[in-house]
Amino acid sequence: MTSSAFDHLTPEQLRALAAQLTERVASLDQQVSSLDQQVQYQKTRNEQLAHEIAILKRHKFARRSEQLSPDQISLLDDLLDTDIAAIEAELKALSPAPIAAEPRQQPKRAALPPQFPRTLIHHEPDTTQCACGCQLKRIGEDVSEKLDYTPGVFTVERHIRGKWVCAQCETLIQAPVPAQVIDKGIPTAGLLAQVMVAKYADHLPLYRQEKMGKRIKWLILPLHESETDRHLIGLSG
Repeated sequence: MTSSAFDHLTPEQLRALAAQLTERVASLDQQVSSLDQQVQYQKTRNEQLAHEIAILKRHKFARRSEQLSPDQISLLDDLLDTDIAAIEAELKALSPAPIAAEPRQQPKRAALPPQFPRTLIHHEPDTTQCACGCQLKRIGEDVSEKLDYTPGVFTVERHIRGKWVCAQCETLIQAPVPAQVIDKGIPTAGLLAQVMVAKYADHLPLYRQEKMGKRIKWLILPLHESETDRHLIGLSG
C-alpha cells in the first residue's frame, strides 16, 4: 500500500487503522509464542522416544556379556518409569494451553437519524388463515430500516413484517424479507443510484460525498475508494 492511499483519511480514520494494526501485531505475537511452545513440546517428545528406543535396542541386540541381569532389569525399569513420568510432566507443562474461542460479536449498527421522515411499508402474509383451518393471531413484528434518497432529501423506509401465529397448532407465518440490492444492507436502490451518478456522471469523489453525509450527521459511504468502486461496478453490471 502506497502513502497516497492515506491522503484522504481523516485523523480519526488513521487512528482506527493504527489500532487495527496494533491488534494484528499482538495476535501475530501470540501465534509465534504458541508455535514456540509446540516446537519445544515436539523436541522433548522426540528425546523421550529416542531414549526409549535406545533402551529397547540394548535389551534386544546387546552382546550376552553386556545384557542385564533380572535384578538390573527390574532396577532399570523403575528408573525408566521415573524418567518417563518426569518427561511426561515436562511435556504436560510445555503443552500449549487451548485457546478459548472468543464469542462472536454482532456488529453494532448506528440507528438512522430520527429527524428523517419515515415511510411505513407493511409486509403481511397473503392470508391469515392457518393450514389447519384456524384464524391466525398477530403476536408481534420485525422492523428494519433502509436509508433512501430522493434528490436533496433523505428518507427512511421502515419495513414492518408482522408475525402471525395460530392459537391452535402454534404455526408461525411471516412475510418474507423483500429483495434488496445489498443483502442486509441499509441503502436502497435509489440511494445507490444517487451515489453512482454523483461519482461517475458528476465526477464527485466518494470522500466528498462522505463529507456531505457528515454535514447531516450521518455517514453513509464506505471509506475505501477502490473497494467501493469494485462494489458499485459489480452492482451496476
